[in-house]
Amino acid sequence: MQISKNTVVTLHYEMFDADNNLLDKTEEPISYLHGGYDGIFPLVEEALEGKAVGDSIDVKMTPDDAFGDPEEELIRVEDLDVFPADVEVGMMFEADDPETGDVLLFRVTDIADGKAVVDANHPLAGQSIRFAAKVVEVRAASADEVSHGHAHGEHGHHH
Repeated sequence: MQISKNTVVTLHYEMFDADNNLLDKTEEPISYLHGGYDGIFPLVEEALEGKAVGDSIDVKMTPDDAFGDPEEELIRVEDLDVFPADVEVGMMFEADDPETGDVLLFRVTDIADGKAVVDANHPLAGQSIRFAAKVVEVRAASADEVSHGHAHGEHGHHH
């Protein structure tokens, strides 16, 4: 079976930065619903179209194709007294976006002079990414999966 709209694709992947350093890889394969459901990067989905079990892809993505460019408004400087006493660089905190009401995940990137710099951009924003993947399974999606817009089952999303 070939990958096409409304198939569930299961794959192993590795993600590398521009210097070919490994950023992320699957321990267990991941599954997504193919066909424009935002389950995977659009450029990767395009490269997977028509592939079958055993096929591999290797896609280079600009920041626009991957995690986007950093947005200045997602970087904030806050007084240290709003954080726990043991705050350190790398810690993550949730905060509401006053404009949208969305919950943003901020990462502490710097602490100095009684202030903490927090950043809600994706850690890989602004980076070019290489995405290498091997297809391990392709199957027709169920009507439920198509109506929900995502894969269910062993490696997919569960409610």
